[in-house]
Amino acid sequence: MNKLILNFKSKDTKKIKNSKNFLGGKGANLSEMGKMGLPVPPGFTISTKVCEIFYRNKKKLNLKLINQIKKELKVVEKDVHKKFGNLKNPLLLSVRSGARVSMPGMMDTILNLGLNDKTVIALAKKTSNGRFAKDSYRRFIQMYGNVVMGVESYHFEELIENYKLTKGVLLDTELDEEDWNGLIKDFKNTIQEKTGKIFPQDVYQQLFGAISAVFLSWESNRAKVYRKLNQIPSEWGTAVNVQSMVFGNMGNHCSTGVVFTRNPSDGSKDIYGEYLINAQGEDVVAGTRTPQYITKKAKKEAKVKEASMEESMPKIYSELNKILKKLEKHYKDMQDVEFTVENNKLWILQTRAGKRTSKSAVKIAVDMVKEKLISKNEAVLRIDPNFLDTLLHPTLDEKSSIKVIANGLPASPGAASGKVVFTSEEAERLNDMMQDTILVRLETSPEDIQGMHAAKGILTARGGMTSHAAVVARGMGRPCVSGSSEIDINYDKKIFKTSLVEVKEGDIITIDGSTGRIILGEVPTVKPEISGDFSRLMSWADNIRKLKVRTNSETPLDTKIARDFGAEGIGLCRTEHMFFDEERILSVREMILSKTQEDRAKALKKLLPHQKKDFMEIFKIMHGLPVTVRLLDPPLHEFLPKSEKEISEVANVVGADLKEVKTRIDELYEQNPMLGHRGCRLGISFPEIYEMQCRAIFEALSELKKNKQRFAFPEIMIPLVSTEAEIKIMKDLVIRIAGQVEKENKIKVDYLVGTMIELPRAAVKAKDIAKHAEFFSFGTNDLTQTTFGISRDDSGKFLNDYINNKIFTIDPFISIDEGVEELIEIAVSKGKTQNKHIKLGICGEHGGDPKSIAFCSEVGLNYVSCSPYRVPIARLAAAQAELNKKKI
Repeated sequence: MNKLILNFKSKDTKKIKNSKNFLGGKGANLSEMGKMGLPVPPGFTISTKVCEIFYRNKKKLNLKLINQIKKELKVVEKDVHKKFGNLKNPLLLSVRSGARVSMPGMMDTILNLGLNDKTVIALAKKTSNGRFAKDSYRRFIQMYGNVVMGVESYHFEELIENYKLTKGVLLDTELDEEDWNGLIKDFKNTIQEKTGKIFPQDVYQQLFGAISAVFLSWESNRAKVYRKLNQIPSEWGTAVNVQSMVFGNMGNHCSTGVVFTRNPSDGSKDIYGEYLINAQGEDVVAGTRTPQYITKKAKKEAKVKEASMEESMPKIYSELNKILKKLEKHYKDMQDVEFTVENNKLWILQTRAGKRTSKSAVKIAVDMVKEKLISKNEAVLRIDPNFLDTLLHPTLDEKSSIKVIANGLPASPGAASGKVVFTSEEAERLNDMMQDTILVRLETSPEDIQGMHAAKGILTARGGMTSHAAVVARGMGRPCVSGSSEIDINYDKKIFKTSLVEVKEGDIITIDGSTGRIILGEVPTVKPEISGDFSRLMSWADNIRKLKVRTNSETPLDTKIARDFGAEGIGLCRTEHMFFDEERILSVREMILSKTQEDRAKALKKLLPHQKKDFMEIFKIMHGLPVTVRLLDPPLHEFLPKSEKEISEVANVVGADLKEVKTRIDELYEQNPMLGHRGCRLGISFPEIYEMQCRAIFEALSELKKNKQRFAFPEIMIPLVSTEAEIKIMKDLVIRIAGQVEKENKIKVDYLVGTMIELPRAAVKAKDIAKHAEFFSFGTNDLTQTTFGISRDDSGKFLNDYINNKIFTIDPFISIDEGVEELIEIAVSKGKTQNKHIKLGICGEHGGDPKSIAFCSEVGLNYVSCSPYRVPIARLAAAQAELNKKKI
């Protein structure tokens, strides 16, 4: 296939593999509709390959391409019996972008190309409609002036508004031919004034200028932002579609519109769209005129008087309806269709898969299986797993009026309103009084865990999508907006400022964790529905996938939520989070600051019943399923008091003077705690801590078994192991404590002992570690940090620069990096070599990322584990990974 430019009717399109990659989505669909016998205006597609050549050739079209375009133009002239630039019967063109995937509104379009001071006269004579011809010309000048010559649209809009004011009219349609004549002159003068250039009269100069402008719009700021948000590669480029014009603005027998084959908001099987009589396509989307509804039903529901298309153009409506059914049946998906009616003749200008809400996406997929249009497998593959995020959380009622005062990162989905508080204590206090709060912090720390749980939502000025606030909020199912550099927090005055307002403690705000918006006042929310179609889709996914899905959870509430969402166990129960409870933190601090082993044992004895109670609750909820309990991981200083009041409180409890306690706190301070005295290193130095935790686990299990209650299967996970000796010593400790509890209770306890692979050395030496481990769980958060030498909490300061400079294509804390993948592959291979029955899982934040889940499926892991609200996402992504493996 050497042809770079193809006519819509060309037989060569059949030879193209992945035609959307070459012709773009729009070009491929126009070609397909032509083959289906639908009324498509003749034209041709300039392929995405030409876009690549254009940028290589210093953003210019070479002579060979120019000649090919002229050659294809001759074919269109022959089809429509018109000539480009002819002074009797001129051919007019539309020039539109067409990327592989739909990027609505992101790139440029030019209509009515080929009009100039002479051809406009020919068009007026040919149509016997001078007003229409002049209206078409001014539209072309306006679009060309903006898109190709860079004149801001508002300059043209101001001129139109001034004309309407002078005439005392409201609508563009009330301006006559003379008005348009005056505006054409004013538009051309404005272009010359703003650019120093004359509006081109040469139609070929117009054409090649427009094609170049569409290629250049691929690199416009809005297109770049859209690509980044939707992870569309910049190297794809765009195609350009050159098509003969059809006119919806020649009179009252003409119209233009956009219609969906189903309702894109709720997924119901109703045609949904809008049209305008005597208008061009951009009038529908520009908002300069209020469109009318396509169907009588929609008109009735909206309670408007203007006639629907079904009433005003019944024959055209009937024909359109048949075409819509044909298109949906052919493409087996909801279609978004643009059409024009020229003198009672219907033309289809474009079809594409329609954008839809997450709720409607699920409904449409399930309905199409019922209608036997697609299979269950196709339905599962069709839903973007990340779409489900918004289905599982309350969302803002978009019908409400809102005042956005700032924006941040959409760190955890859902919407929440509440009183602004600046401390965790205040969040807890107001929560006890049944008052909703939004916790506003510069950044959160593990000590804020109670406040985060008490608050309805979290807002931070610092931190990225994988910051502490983001990760914990997602785990709790709390909405969170993080890293809002637009807010300036003053803890002393208990206020935060934005460029628009000053917000005091107690004022009510709303945060939208799905978009990053911060809104003044309370906004009503809409509760999610997770039964019906959603449950049906999930059941299909569960029947397909082989990868098990667990959850990261350490509270009975989160465990219950995860179980309801279909979690098949707990892949990470972080025991340290249980220590931050107000009742327990003093005992933890007492234990850490104790001088002797005897004093430490006393403090640990106080903690034992609390831990045991938590484990009993979790084991009951996860009856019959595995629960992986990670023994204490963070460095001890994270639990220590920071304020004078807290230090005094601890000093009283441990019976020491203030100075002595402060000295001990200073001794425990670490320069680099993430790589310091934490994980199994604590277990080696202070084995009594791990002994207490293991005792709590086994006593909880024994009591449940003794009372014939429901219970889970515990897996004891040793954190931060890097050597064989560490895992051996820790495993011996676990076995010893289990034996003691069995002897005391005369009940056998079943359990596994394994480790978290979160250090590169552990991955490389996995064969040795596997001698003593019955499972590996990859802690990809720390494995990513230690592989790159990047702190997750500080990476937000430079990660965007790395992504912009294409050092990273995506944040490695969101999707597993290929270097980390290789370490996991090494560990899997070496671990299985030593122990072919070893269980393998992942428990970092990556466990809820669809791309990372595909890798986990490919490499042969047994399960992924993620925060409770991402469990359905992981279930769907695991099914898709399995189906995609079969395609290869």
